[in-house]
Amino acid sequence: MHDTNQSAKPWAGRFNAPTDAFVEAFTASVDFDRRLYRYDIQGSIAHATMLARQGILTEAERDAIVAGLEQVRARIEAGEFEWSIPLEDVHMNIESALTQAIGDAGKKLHTGRSRNDQVATDVRLWLREEIDTIAGEIRRLQHALLDLAEREADTVLPGFTHLQVAQPITFGHHMMAWFEMLERDHDRLLDCRRRLNVMPLGAAALAGTTYPIDRAHTAALLGFDRPAENSLDAVSDRDFAIEFSADAAILMMHLSRFSEELILWSSAQFGFVELSDSFCTGSSIMPQKKNPDVPELVRGKSGRIFGHLIGLLTLMKAQPLAYNKDNQEDKEPLFDTVDNLKGSLKVYADMMAHVSCNHERMREAARQGFSTATDLADYLVRKGIPFRDAHEIVGKAVALGVREGRDLAELPLESLQQFSEAITDDVYAVLTLDGSVAARDHLGGTAPNQVRAAIARARQRLAD
Repeated sequence: MHDTNQSAKPWAGRFNAPTDAFVEAFTASVDFDRRLYRYDIQGSIAHATMLARQGILTEAERDAIVAGLEQVRARIEAGEFEWSIPLEDVHMNIESALTQAIGDAGKKLHTGRSRNDQVATDVRLWLREEIDTIAGEIRRLQHALLDLAEREADTVLPGFTHLQVAQPITFGHHMMAWFEMLERDHDRLLDCRRRLNVMPLGAAALAGTTYPIDRAHTAALLGFDRPAENSLDAVSDRDFAIEFSADAAILMMHLSRFSEELILWSSAQFGFVELSDSFCTGSSIMPQKKNPDVPELVRGKSGRIFGHLIGLLTLMKAQPLAYNKDNQEDKEPLFDTVDNLKGSLKVYADMMAHVSCNHERMREAARQGFSTATDLADYLVRKGIPFRDAHEIVGKAVALGVREGRDLAELPLESLQQFSEAITDDVYAVLTLDGSVAARDHLGGTAPNQVRAAIARARQRLAD
């Protein structure tokens, strides 16, 4: 058991009355920040190692502290550690347990630091590792998309603008659009990680410390690129958490857009794709239902992540330098953002590996809505007709198709020729779906061979 009376609090010397019981529970953070224990211990071991190197601790004290912290970590991971609300947070719980285990040497661990720089360091260590995990999940999802795009490089479906049929595209091309969105997400997270990887430890409460510490050595031990330049900024900065949350919000916006398309495509009205039963649920009352719960839930979680970003911005917007208790409120939204982002990416990577396409439904849908109208206009331009005139000619042909209930490719040649004598029987080659997609044969185009080339470049990017 920890000693949890008022005298056990690190700041108790100035106070004559015990903390109100409700205030004690209200201000404690240990219920949620205990998840930082590994990073708190990691930072403490590096700090103690530096203090001994500088002669502030003896080597024996350092060894006792390191061994004691390892014992505390083992107890936590074995589920044998008793967390105490009166000790307020993960830092004091661990320090108290350490002191009980090794005696006065444990009380020396906090020399040259404050909980202000300690927590800022812990959160950066934790988030750095989480970013690496999230980046790995993005890559896993991208690999699933590449595999799907490769399988369906020739599969034709309608491309939409305004959710109206626009032009034929290939399903592989569509999946590569998702891939590119995720590639930007991956880049943003790595960029965030670079700015995050600066060490606050040694800034102490706000002004630094009078002890001859070596912050560069501690930073090297913890894998940081460098120590933070300014002690005031070091303890009060939460830009890294806000930047990560913004990146997470953009990523979740992308997943929400993916979800919307999957939900539409898997509906009876579209019938373009089939989601594996493993990622769907049924109805308690309607036995025929197969609900796309995974994409629906991911779409819903996007709003939750957006809210956390706004919450963190609001948390910081009126804070004076340096540390304020408000900053205790940064962790729960940040933790929740990470948990839900990782979960969404994981389930998407698993789900996309088992998506199947209904090729006939896609092709039939692409035949509707005059999706090759632009191809007819391009055909006329190649015959020497100015584009604006070609646009008007095709518009009239479409109007005829609407009246007769026939697609452009189904209109007889004489019907098309009433709008332009430039139209000859070779027009039907450009009015086919396969001809339409194949004609867009350039970098970034939807032609199947361009899709395969894009997949090959993407695989090389991931390999590099």
